[in-house]
Amino acid sequence: MRSGGALPTDVPLHVERSGREPGAGVETFLLLHGYGASTFMWRHWTPLLGRRGHVVAIDMKGFGRAPRPDDDRYAPEHQAELVARLVAAHDLWNLTLVGHSLGGGVALLTALALQDEGGGRLRRLVVVAGAAYDQKLPPFARLAGYPRASALAFRALGAPRVVRAVLRSVVHDPARVDDEQVRGYAEPLGTRDAVRALIAAARQIRPQELERVTARYRSLDVPTLILWGREDRVVPLWVGQRLARDLPDARLHVFDRCGHLPAEELPDESWAVLESFFDER
Repeated sequence: MRSGGALPTDVPLHVERSGREPGAGVETFLLLHGYGASTFMWRHWTPLLGRRGHVVAIDMKGFGRAPRPDDDRYAPEHQAELVARLVAAHDLWNLTLVGHSLGGGVALLTALALQDEGGGRLRRLVVVAGAAYDQKLPPFARLAGYPRASALAFRALGAPRVVRAVLRSVVHDPARVDDEQVRGYAEPLGTRDAVRALIAAARQIRPQELERVTARYRSLDVPTLILWGREDRVVPLWVGQRLARDLPDARLHVFDRCGHLPAEELPDESWAVLESFFDER
């Protein structure tokens, strides 16, 4: 996977570009991972998307190989501002935003920002188990309210042990969590700066003006696919159902025997639904 072109120095993201070369008539797929994850989470979909168009996979600020400045600006709205600036810096058009969990919320915020700018860059939106409304925070976000204790516990247990426990708690079938997954998710989390950024992002995970944001979803009139696991215990299914009602041109697909990670738990089945949506829209 080739790395992205140069970004402005004040855009602390890591970008990996793959697939077809960008150009007239070529679709661009911009991928936004979930909390604690990185571009690694898209490894099943990325090569398939690359056959269809240009793929821009992002490590959001503080995650993966992205910078981790100690500036206390890790909220979803801060991430969306950076993603919108990346879209402008790379002059991306014919764009499909794909976001999972936290990245799903960031994708929605980015779509609103692109809409405000005008110009029609956005073609489609894909939200996978996306954080979209006010809900009960998952345990990792609640624990971040005690940052010193959380950091000490994380370092004492070690990233692989924490990641394995979290993955097993969010999927439908814990027995299917394997060593490759654990290594892939844990690798970027082995430093003090990584833990600090992880906690900062969790503490700010709810957008400050969430009610104002959710009221604007009805204005996002772009074809939208919403993918959810029926057994999702992180972002419950009612969030996807409400989002499907609020967005003007949305469809919801629910996977049985699936938790919070459809692209991981059901890579072939989820890709088939995604590809069908792309073929139609």
